Amino acid sequence: MGRSLFAGFLSIFGAKMTTSVVSIVSLPVIVRVLGPAGYGDYAFLLSTLTLLLVVVSSGVTEGVQKFAAENRDREGWTADVVGFYARLAAVLAMAGAVGLAAVVETGAVTRFFGDYRLEFYLLALLLVLIQFKQLARRVLLAFELERYSESLRVVNKLLTVGLGLGLAISGLGVVGMLLGMAVGNATVALVGAALVVRRVPLASVVRVPDGSFPRRQLLTFNAMNVALVLLTMSLYHVDVLMLRTLVGSEATGYYKAALAIAEYLWFVPISLEALLLHSTSSLWSDGALDRITDLSARISRYTVLFVGLLAVGIAALAERFVPLYFGADYVPMVGPLLWLLPGTVGFAVARPILAISRANGDLRPVIVATGAAAAINLGLNAALIPRYGIAGAAAATSVGYASMLAFHTVSARRLGFDPMAGLRPLRMAATCAVTAAVVFPLAATLQGDLVALAVVPPVGLCVHVAVALATGAVDRGEAEQLLSSVPLPLPTAS
Repeated sequence: MGRSLFAGFLSIFGAKMTTSVVSIVSLPVIVRVLGPAGYGDYAFLLSTLTLLLVVVSSGVTEGVQKFAAENRDREGWTADVVGFYARLAAVLAMAGAVGLAAVVETGAVTRFFGDYRLEFYLLALLLVLIQFKQLARRVLLAFELERYSESLRVVNKLLTVGLGLGLAISGLGVVGMLLGMAVGNATVALVGAALVVRRVPLASVVRVPDGSFPRRQLLTFNAMNVALVLLTMSLYHVDVLMLRTLVGSEATGYYKAALAIAEYLWFVPISLEALLLHSTSSLWSDGALDRITDLSARISRYTVLFVGLLAVGIAALAERFVPLYFGADYVPMVGPLLWLLPGTVGFAVARPILAISRANGDLRPVIVATGAAAAINLGLNAALIPRYGIAGAAAATSVGYASMLAFHTVSARRLGFDPMAGLRPLRMAATCAVTAAVVFPLAATLQGDLVALAVVPPVGLCVHVAVALATGAVDRGEAEQLLSSVPLPLPTAS
């Protein structure tokens, strides 16, 4: 690793924080502009797009991030990897777009979902634009240029939300949101490509490497990664697709809003996941299993503590927060949100473990673990949604999310590292329990929703940190090490 792992994390985390703030600010506007039914349709279209992108994009983008980051004893290795994946990306993106357009022309979309021809044509365009945007961003990540890749991510979010909302408010609704997304991804794809060609010869895109280039290894990784990501994405989107089909747009809108809040717990784990795929590839190459175990165990412990704090806060304030944030129409989402939280915490801890396991390159144990969780999720959603609606979807998805942690812990141990080593479960449970014992009564006692939302989070944070240090869930030396890594002008003793 050519630079500090923490510096790379800060770049990704900073961008994730910025995009999360944009999402937090814009989401209540979007749900009000589109309404519950319109937002349900928008969620359905995004879920459809995401699942299509799994087939078109996941093997390409994550493959180039992993293999371009490796230091192999072969002249022109990095340029050949980028060129190989650029050609593959173009073929897959065009095939996906043409295939989706052909499906629309058969009338299948209208027959099953209603008059959504224009929306699905826009999805076909987005398949191509997002493919090249993601390719450029993953190459920059492989080059350890997180400052560029994550800045582009912020630009994409701002353009997508700003233009999309403007067009939606003007009367275009869901179509306007999709057009904003298209403009944002096109802009970032062009800028990202310009940054990449400054470091990789443009000729490598068309030059076919000689027979010593390990095409079969890369293609095998791609195929297995597509299977893995498809299984993972099913955990995010099967519930939404089933709800839209079985229950309707309005209920789907409520449920998607609950998911959006629950998934805010993932902003730190997602940042770690994006960083660890390329950052731990070299550790696997060197056989540094002790370092991998130590790194994964610390990350697991810190993630439990951080995400546990957020989950306690959301649970305590949900009934006050939801009407203010989404409007009174969205009160039905509070129950599903509470059901989702336990599983969301488990999946948050599993995400960095999954990234480290994928960096190993042997995806079979990872696919088996993810497939088991996906099967549980699919079966429970199929059983519970027809009978219990959005509450059944939330309970089923929560169990599916939580099972990811159990299965991927077993998978990690089979690969040779233990992400639960030194986890200190009793100390962490005591920390979260004491925080909850303070936060819930305080939230119930305070008069006024705005007062509660202003007072409870900082009090909960102070209590959580103090108890974590007192119980030894986090050592004082670890806390000092974390603080010393933060590049901020912290005061020093005189």
